[in-house]
Amino acid sequence: MKKIFKQLSLICLSTILFTACSVKEPTRIEQPKASDIVELSQTANDNFINQNEASKDFFEKFFIPWNAKKVSYPKIEAMWGQSYKNRKVYLENHKLATSEWFDKQIDNSNFDEYNTLVKKAITLKNTNVRVLPTNSVMFYDPTKPGEGFPFDYNQNSLIKLNTPIMVSHLSKDRAWAYIESSTVGGWIEIGNLAFVSEDFISQFKTSNYYISIKEKFPIYDPIFREYVKVATIFPRNGNKFIIAKNDGNQNALISYIDLQEDEVEAMPLAFNSENRIKIMTQLLDEAYGWGGLLNNRDCSSFTQDYFAPFGKFLHRNSKAQTTNGKLLDVSKLSIDEKKKFIKENGVPFSTLVYLKGHIMLYIGTKNDEPLVAHNVWSVRLKDSEGNKYRHIIGKASVTTLEPGKGMKDFDEDNNILGRVTGIVIL
Repeated sequence: MKKIFKQLSLICLSTILFTACSVKEPTRIEQPKASDIVELSQTANDNFINQNEASKDFFEKFFIPWNAKKVSYPKIEAMWGQSYKNRKVYLENHKLATSEWFDKQIDNSNFDEYNTLVKKAITLKNTNVRVLPTNSVMFYDPTKPGEGFPFDYNQNSLIKLNTPIMVSHLSKDRAWAYIESSTVGGWIEIGNLAFVSEDFISQFKTSNYYISIKEKFPIYDPIFREYVKVATIFPRNGNKFIIAKNDGNQNALISYIDLQEDEVEAMPLAFNSENRIKIMTQLLDEAYGWGGLLNNRDCSSFTQDYFAPFGKFLHRNSKAQTTNGKLLDVSKLSIDEKKKFIKENGVPFSTLVYLKGHIMLYIGTKNDEPLVAHNVWSVRLKDSEGNKYRHIIGKASVTTLEPGKGMKDFDEDNNILGRVTGIVIL
């Protein structure tokens, strides 16, 4: 616990320094201290989540692609990304994407072959899931606040190494595969997967699963393979851990690696104060990553990865996560009523706070203010002449439900709490 407290102290100090250097006026309440976060964790209910039941559900969902007969999405749904052709989209050079550019991507998508390959596979590394089969970015107007980097609309998600997937078909250039995991579908680079046999699956399913509890540590097989993210699954066999490797012909082989005690633990971790803080410590202060861009997290992958070590499965996007528990509607309440409702009904470390496009983890109350942990890009502000701009937070932080309150150009119309529509009791 002393080590965790020291790590939290450094995180909170960096948050304080970041805020002091970047805001125009002090925020209304000071940033939480490490002791505050530890204290809040100790008020949570250790038995709130039925972990045995939750873990069984987690692994049933995790292995769904290997139990499926094909990719589950209707073809028209799988092709949704092609609708971007009807919008103004800017590429990496900040030039408008042409109709010819979109036609090339659509043709390469090869959806005439949808669900004709139908092969089970596994990811060999942390893998971007793209909307179209290209690494080119798709920005809205990059000159406007809240558009451009990091909001690459061709970035659908990121899935971790060792993730079971189902492959529908390949792009025409055979550089990309359209896949479905337990949480997302889209295009991944062909070199990031290997096809699995039934023998591989039986060896991989050890029923003895460990999960990473440390963020971005390297693994080797025997050369460098990946920086592992919190919530990566590793089957254990004896005193070794399993990852997949490519046999050179796009087929998966079982490979065994060593992992340290401070890197992985048996899943699920006990949902107690020490472990809640342990996982929170690893996730806080990470740079914001839209859709997992640059191997980072956005708001929903933050909450998803926070709960995975405890055996709780969450969907991948913020809207879908409102179905992972009991949703309580607060959309018609005033700001003060919402605050009171959350304090009275929210369960610290077991409640999500939702607004359109964003989700947060409620961790308790300090100085009569509800606090949340979330990975957030920015706070919307407006100067005296009505010009809108952003104060960039750009990382996983602990804030009030009204971040930016007290700043000179705080825009009450864009107060996050005012836009909260519901809380989810997990």
